[in-house]
Amino acid sequence: MSEKLETIEDYYQNVKLTNSDLFTPNDFEEGHSHFNISMRKYCNFRTPYNRRDYYKVSLIIGKGMFQYGTHQLYIDRPALYFPTPNVPYSWKCESSEQEGYFCLFNQEFLNEDHNFELFKRTSLFKEWSKPFVFLDDEQTATALVYFEQMYKINQSNYPHKTNSIKSHLAAILHMALELRVDDVEINENPANVRLYRLFDELLNKQFPLDSPAYPLQLKQASDYATQLNVHVNHLNSSIKSVTNKTTTQLIKDKIYNEAKNLLIFTDWDIAEVGYTLGFEQPSHFNNFFKKYGNVSPLKFRQLKL
Repeated sequence: MSEKLETIEDYYQNVKLTNSDLFTPNDFEEGHSHFNISMRKYCNFRTPYNRRDYYKVSLIIGKGMFQYGTHQLYIDRPALYFPTPNVPYSWKCESSEQEGYFCLFNQEFLNEDHNFELFKRTSLFKEWSKPFVFLDDEQTATALVYFEQMYKINQSNYPHKTNSIKSHLAAILHMALELRVDDVEINENPANVRLYRLFDELLNKQFPLDSPAYPLQLKQASDYATQLNVHVNHLNSSIKSVTNKTTTQLIKDKIYNEAKNLLIFTDWDIAEVGYTLGFEQPSHFNNFFKKYGNVSPLKFRQLKL
């Protein structure tokens, strides 16, 4: 099976070919905040076994088979599904009756709201967590209300619909956490997953950054290895085996996302933002940000104002 990275653009190309009735947005632009939601009544095909560069949250009502990484799971009762983008997955319907909803969104959609920082510290969308939360009848009815409201609001002209959608999405994420409360005990995981989970928790505990007076402390893979009492090579190999990314990549991804948050939500000058993120020279921060975002920090801030 292929494990290519499927982008949001790839997804829309696939669904256009599969079912022309499926709603797709006209204003989609790569690199911009994006959210969309659809009914699962169109779920009559097998999705490709790929990793994704976007997030997906589904309410599944219907029978089918999931291939998730190295695991297969038969779904025969209502469930919420929170796959991590880094783990390849596919879905094959095995009953004609398919109901529910699914929504997809990118990292920028999360970055625009500091309230989502809470969820980054939990088991949601993590490689070491279980991606399913099974629901009873009452819980299913509650989840349906949240998804139905998001669906209606997304198709409306309400000027504050993005904020409303985020509130309903947050309610769904809280519901999932209430039902499982990080239900994967750390000692149940293989050694490489346990180490990655510890690294992930340590990485996320550092954010958000509140003041230039307290700059980022752990900046490099070796800093995390020291904190976790392991050799940096062991940390790197463990994380690579779980996420398909290097430790340095994950740290830089986090720093870049936090940089965008600070540029949007604070009035700190560019040098202060860079210093808080561990860049001693403003030019180093400018080069880092431009390499990731193809735009300077100043230009990014101006575009967001």
